Amino acid sequence: MDQAYLSRPEAADYIRARGLIISKNTLQKYATVGGGPVYRRFGSRAVYTPADLDAWIEQKLSSPVVSTSEIPQSQHSVK
Repeated sequence: MDQAYLSRPEAADYIRARGLIISKNTLQKYATVGGGPVYRRFGSRAVYTPADLDAWIEQKLSSPVVSTSEIPQSQHSVK
C-alpha cells in the first residue's frame, strides 16, 4: 500500500497549496459538525488522504461562471 496520510495541519496546507483558504481549526470544526472532507482515525489523530481532500474540494467548488447572475441565489455569500 503506497497511500499517503496527512495530519490535519498538513491537510490544511495541502488545500491552501491549491489556492483555497482553510485552517486546521476549520477542518477540526467540520470534523465535529460535519461538512468537511472524509478523514480516518489513527489512534487519537485524524488523518486525511490527498484523494479524499481533492474529492471534497471538487464537491465544494461551483461550476465555472462568467457572471454572478449565473450563481443560484442560495449560493451567494455575504461578506
